[in-house]
Amino acid sequence: MKIRRSGRLVDMTHFLLQHPHHLVPLTFFSERYQSAKSSISEDLSIIKEQFEQQGIGTIVTVSGAAGGVKFISKMGQQEAESVETELKKLLAVPERILPGGYLYMTDILGNPKYVNQIGRLFASIFSDHEIDVVMTIATKGIPLAYAVASHLNVPVVVVRSDNRVTEGSTVSINYVSGSSKRIQTMTLARRSLNAGANVLIVDDFMKAGGTINGMINLLEEFQSRLAGIGVLVESEETEERLVEKYVSVLKLSHVNEREKQIQIVSGNYLECEQKFL
Repeated sequence: MKIRRSGRLVDMTHFLLQHPHHLVPLTFFSERYQSAKSSISEDLSIIKEQFEQQGIGTIVTVSGAAGGVKFISKMGQQEAESVETELKKLLAVPERILPGGYLYMTDILGNPKYVNQIGRLFASIFSDHEIDVVMTIATKGIPLAYAVASHLNVPVVVVRSDNRVTEGSTVSINYVSGSSKRIQTMTLARRSLNAGANVLIVDDFMKAGGTINGMINLLEEFQSRLAGIGVLVESEETEERLVEKYVSVLKLSHVNEREKQIQIVSGNYLECEQKFL
């Protein structure tokens, strides 16, 4: 049965939002709604305009026989700064200070609203990168990684500190923790990554970057490539940074456990402002 334009617009919008970064041929929509490709193109122009005006994302067109349209999840810079401001207020509470200069963030990482917003923000920043997989390390980075991956429409792989029988054979490496300088171990199932995969590393907190540096070294064992690094909070008070190129949403610029003082400022993500709508 042929669907009226109002119905097409609603259904098409829902489909695109559920399939970000997925190339959809115009023939798919044409057959789905029993409408001419010219009508579908007009509908897509309307949706694209609204997506961009509302700061939801954009639609790109890929020409050629194997072409089609692709929804790219984006975030407007104003919304990104609003998300940052709200997270600052939530985190800049002395009671969140943990031993060793860390922050308690479990409540935020367990809140779907904040996790989804952060996921959209990172997806917007890395939208023009070729990404096949999002990688994180257990456990607190997992919800953040899944949020980013859902907006990029790619799978997630989780690096762990121990072997699990359910994951089959694994690859293990030793790495030096940047903050404690201790030698630790991380493992990843052999079936998790393919050779040549482009990997985005996501983590909730970074001090010196030893853990992330370990994941970078682990990628070499799989002959995979680093596509980017995104961290929610980075610590400024560190003697040596083991990771150079990364994107952070927030920066822990000062923390005093004894005096219960904490200061949160903007991360370096604003340098990527061209990535926002």
